[in-house]
Amino acid sequence: MPTLPRVVESPVVIDRPGEACGVFGIYGPGEDSARLTYFGLFALQHRGQESAGIAVAGSDVITVVKDLGLVAQVFDEQTLGGLEGHVAIGHTRYSTTGSAVWENSQPMYRQVNDNGIALSHNGNLTNTRRLAERYGKLFATTDSDLMTEAVSRAMLDGLSFEKAVHEVVPTFAGAFSLTLMDHHMLIGVRDPHGFRPLALGQLGEGWVLASETAALDIIGARFVREIEPGEMVVIDETGVRSARPFDHVPDPALCVFEFVYFARPDSTLNGRNVHVARRKMGEHLAEQAPVDADIVVPVPESGIPAAQGFSAASGIPYADGLVKNRYVGRTFIQPAQSMRDAGIKMKLNPIPAELAGRSVVLVDDSIVRGSTTKQLISMVRLAGASEIHLRISSPPYRWPCFYGMDTGDRTTLLAADRSVEEIAEFLDVDSLAYLELDRLLDAAANGSAQQSSFCTACLSGTYPTDVATASDKYVLERG
Repeated sequence: MPTLPRVVESPVVIDRPGEACGVFGIYGPGEDSARLTYFGLFALQHRGQESAGIAVAGSDVITVVKDLGLVAQVFDEQTLGGLEGHVAIGHTRYSTTGSAVWENSQPMYRQVNDNGIALSHNGNLTNTRRLAERYGKLFATTDSDLMTEAVSRAMLDGLSFEKAVHEVVPTFAGAFSLTLMDHHMLIGVRDPHGFRPLALGQLGEGWVLASETAALDIIGARFVREIEPGEMVVIDETGVRSARPFDHVPDPALCVFEFVYFARPDSTLNGRNVHVARRKMGEHLAEQAPVDADIVVPVPESGIPAAQGFSAASGIPYADGLVKNRYVGRTFIQPAQSMRDAGIKMKLNPIPAELAGRSVVLVDDSIVRGSTTKQLISMVRLAGASEIHLRISSPPYRWPCFYGMDTGDRTTLLAADRSVEEIAEFLDVDSLAYLELDRLLDAAANGSAQQSSFCTACLSGTYPTDVATASDKYVLERG
């Protein structure tokens, strides 16, 4: 097949793992479901900024509107005004399979006889190549498209929408939290390990599915519960019913980076508020790796709660020494070379008045590739900091993720083959400490037995599933 055009992305990206996508769905009789989905996606924008889309079921047709860009760039009042219907799903994308091109934006759609279906996916399959061999890859450039094709073919074989989903989801391997719809029904599915979150909420007589509880809050929905690993929920005019399509449901393995970085601080996962968990990480870090310094400075935004916790536990004053430009998302305009050389300044800028002449504890949530972290350290030094003690509220990121983070190439990971001392030297910091894994799990699980219910593959190298067949990001785009 011909190679799809690649979108030129700005290199101005803070050194974090790639976002994990956001999914949303609503069955809302009498509601403006498309508009509610828009606001739900707005709350999930942090999970993916490459593209956004909404599918809504009207009286006799499913309309899909999607495009590259942020939610507010893709949709306006006029567009939303033309999307009528009480069943809708939405998606914000960060690519983990396939390029950042329009063809790969979601929701995915298929017309099946006199019905139509749409699908939104958060996660990453590990058997994409096998599915492509089964269904043919000429039409598909993402694992999400392959899943949509699998459901549509089961329907063409005579199964109803609900039975088709129930039949095919056990053939998917890896990470998938899904929202699916036809003209009359909304379905949510979570893979047997529960790698990615999915929550159920109630809005009047309607029901809502969302990647995070914060998306329920923004539309006034009441959180009911989390969809369980291996569970399929079906929502229609009769209400909500649960099904178990998987023969075997292993121990749960929610991605621990949901607590470290992905999820909003005002969301709740596994009954644990994310902000509280991150603050606890900072407290643990202060106990584990104390330092004599003047101020504690966070790398905003996700480093803030941990820095607050570090400050509280250590007694070192907290200070906002870095300012984040909250209006810089993904851009398709390439900066000038001089700006690319110091590209992080587009997103973060130091406050010399807070940093000059001071010994600084700089708190961040993670280091993945290290290039922008190195630039950040240089900026803080140029702003006059006398010492920089870097504290990271997660362990070293040493192993690739195959479950929904864009870090499939281990050679790009700073900590893959370096010791902590070597990393400190590379970054030019006076000291460096990472939070120990046991302490991270304690913070995420609030000290409970749930510590064993997380995926820590990127930190420990222990994968909950077989990843031998996992493919690279562009497996479906090569001829």
